Amino acid sequence: MNPASLMKLLTTLAALEILGPAYTWRTEALAANPIDNGVLAGDLYLRGSGDPKFTYDRLWLLLRELRGRGLREIRGDLILDGSAFAPVGHDPTAFDGKPLRPYNVGPDALLFNFATLHLTLWPDEKGGAAVKVLGEPLPAGFEIVNRLQASDAAQCGDWRERLEAKLTPTQVILSGPFPRSCGEKRWHLAGLSNTTLLHGVFTRLWRELGGQFAGQVKTDIAPAQATALASSESPTLGELVRDINKYSNNVMARQVFLTLGAGPSQAAAPAGGSEPGLRARGAIKVGAGETAAAEAAISQWLTQKSLNFPELVIDNGAGLSRRARISAANLARLLATGWASPVMPEYLASLPIAAIDGTVKKKFKGNGIAGQAHLKTGSLEGVRGIAGYLLDRQGQRHLVVFMVNHPRAGEAQPAFDALLEWLWQGDS
Repeated sequence: MNPASLMKLLTTLAALEILGPAYTWRTEALAANPIDNGVLAGDLYLRGSGDPKFTYDRLWLLLRELRGRGLREIRGDLILDGSAFAPVGHDPTAFDGKPLRPYNVGPDALLFNFATLHLTLWPDEKGGAAVKVLGEPLPAGFEIVNRLQASDAAQCGDWRERLEAKLTPTQVILSGPFPRSCGEKRWHLAGLSNTTLLHGVFTRLWRELGGQFAGQVKTDIAPAQATALASSESPTLGELVRDINKYSNNVMARQVFLTLGAGPSQAAAPAGGSEPGLRARGAIKVGAGETAAAEAAISQWLTQKSLNFPELVIDNGAGLSRRARISAANLARLLATGWASPVMPEYLASLPIAAIDGTVKKKFKGNGIAGQAHLKTGSLEGVRGIAGYLLDRQGQRHLVVFMVNHPRAGEAQPAFDALLEWLWQGDS
C-alpha cells in the first residue's frame, strides 16, 4: 500500500542505525585566496554536506564567525558547492501543482532555511483594515507587497485557503481577507529557488554585520586548495529525527535519505568524532549522494537486519509520492526492529505523542489513549495511515499499523480512534 509519510519510519530508523544518533552535518565557508588586511580578493565558497536544518540563525552565526576572524570585504562572488548530493531533477509543481507549499521543496546539499520564507501576520491593533506582515529571512532587495485586508466577517478556520501569494525572485504580493479572529498566524511560503534565497540572505546579513559584498552567485565545486575559514555544525541526527517524525518534515527526510547515499568523504563525522557512528557508516557501502545509492544503502541495511520487504518502493524517503509502497505487515516488522534496536530511545522519542504534540496534537483527545501512544501519521489524497506504539491500561505495549488507500480515506479517523481505544482497553 501507499504509506504516505509513514515511510519516514523506515528512513529515520535506517539512518539512526547506519549513521548513528550522534551524526552531524557540516557547512563550511572556504577560500582559495588568503585574507589580506580584511580583504578576500577572490571568491568565497559555501560547501554543504546535506544539512537538513541549516537555518537563518545558523547562517548568521557562520557569518559572525567570518567577521570575527577578520574578513571584512569579499571582492569575488559567492560560490555554492552542493556537490555532496548528485543533482536531483525536482519539479515543485509535479506532485500537486502547489509550488508555494513547503512540503514540495526539493533536497539540496546546501539547503538553506528549508528554502522557505516565514511570514508572521496579525491584524491592526487599532481595529483598522490593515494586516501587519513581518517576514524572515528576507533576501537583499526583496519586497513584500502587502494587500491583505483584515476581515470581521470570516471565522479563522482554514484562513490560508483565502489568501493568495504571487512570488517572484524580487517580491511577494500578498492579497485576500485575513480573519481578525485569527489573531497572530505564521504563513510559510516556498517558491524562491534555494540559490536565490541563500544568495540574497547572505548579502543582507553580511552587510548588516558591517561587511562589504557586491558579487554574484554561482554554483561550482570548491577547489582542492581552498581552506576552511569558518564552519557550522548541525544538531545531531538524534535531535533532527524528532523534527522529521513529529512534524512530518518532507525535505528534512529527503536530506537524510540522500545522506545515506553520500560517500564518507562528503559527509561530516559524528559529533565529537564518535567511533560507533564511524563504524556504523563504514558497514554500509555507499556511493554518490543520489537516490539509487540511498536505496541501495537501505536495502543492504534491511538485509543485515534479516528483513525482506519485496514490495518496498521507497522512492524519495519522505513518502510524498504516489509510487511509494510497503505492506502493513512489514511496517509492523520494522517497528518491532526499532523496539529491539540500541537506538530505540531516540527512535521512540521522535514519534508524535497522542493528543500531546506533533501531527497528533489535536487528535485522540478525550479518551484513554491521550499520552499513551507514540504514533506517526501519514496523509495524502486517498491515503491515511497511523503506525507506532501504544501502551494499554494493563501496561502492555502494542505495535499499531493501520493504512487506508481509498478515495474516501479522509473519513478513516473514527476507525483509527476505535482501534486505538480498543487496544488501550486491553481486554482482548
